[in-house]
Parts: sequence; C-alpha cells; structure tokens
Amino acid sequence: MPRLLIAAFALLLAGCAAAPEPTPVSSETTTQPDRPLSDAQLQAQWWTWAASSTEKRNPVVDDSGQWCAENQPKDVWFFAGTFGGSVNRRCQVPAGRPLAGPAVNTYTNCDTFFASAKGSVTLDGQLVELRRIDSAPITFDAVRDNVLGAPTGKVNANACGLWAWIPPLSPGEHELRVQGEFGTFRTSARYILTVGASD
Repeated sequence: MPRLLIAAFALLLAGCAAAPEPTPVSSETTTQPDRPLSDAQLQAQWWTWAASSTEKRNPVVDDSGQWCAENQPKDVWFFAGTFGGSVNRRCQVPAGRPLAGPAVNTYTNCDTFFASAKGSVTLDGQLVELRRIDSAPITFDAVRDNVLGAPTGKVNANACGLWAWIPPLSPGEHELRVQGEFGTFRTSARYILTVGASD
C-alpha cells in the first residue's frame, strides 16, 4: 500500500490546516540555470514532481533509476532520497540542467521537524552547501493514487527541509549521494549520473 511508505514522514498529511498563511506559491514556474528558485517555488515544484506519478513509476520509490526522467520539469532536474531506506540509482541528466533536491524534507509539522532533522548531499565526494528552508506556504499538484497519499488536485501545505541546488554539471559521469534523517526516519540514495554533451 503506497501510503504505508509515508509512515516515516511522520504526520505528513496532518496539521496542514493551521492559521491563515500568505498566498502559496504555485508549482507552475520556471527558472534559469544560474538562478536558484525561491524557497517556495523550489518546494512547490519538487512536491508536484514527487506526487505526479503512482508507485509503479515514481522516481522517489525507484530503487534503480529507471524512473529518473519521469515527469522532470524542463528547467531543473530533480533528485530525491527515499521514503525510507537506501537505494542505488543510475540516471541520465540532460546537459545544461541545474540539479535540485532535498537531503530530507516534509510538508507538515515544520515547527518540530528541525528538532531532529539533519542531512547531507555530496557531489563527486564534495559536500554541497544546503539551504535550510524553515517553512514556506506552497501549492503543489497531486495525481490520483499518488504515492504521498495526498488528495488529488491542488494541495495547500507548509513545506520545509534541507535543500541542495547544484549548477549544471560537466559532461560525463558523476556521483551524487543524498543522506537524511529526522526522528526514526532514515533515507539514503546514491546516484550515478551521466550527463550528455551540450548541443
């Protein structure tokens, strides 16, 4: 049952109906390779990506990399940890595309999330500086039977996490490692990324 995979994202679907927040940022946005998305834009786009497919084709559930390209936006290439546990993925990344993803994240209970949250992202053995996003109101889109167990359609939430933004990689092979935890939840993903030559 896909929703059981979210158990480690403790209370992921609870607590979204807090006091009125600023107008959420939509997932429908674009960016430039050298200009990171805002905190809200980054999270809205990523959660839309994570909720845009069912368990059978979902890149967060994927344990080999076969679904890396599933529903990727055209202006950024998203990566992810897991819904718990470790995976090794092999993926093709388009040339000239910045990379972005969380070491660990959630879209509820941000007030308590950072009491135990920590993580790291390394690229070719070098630590990537992470952006701490304490909380941002967002709206993301979720398909029917999505792995998050989120309701179908537009979902309003407050999201937070430790995020990496990586400029476009040089052509060739690269290793990306994603590690994260909060509470009893642990996630680990090793990516072997092959970047094609620029046109």
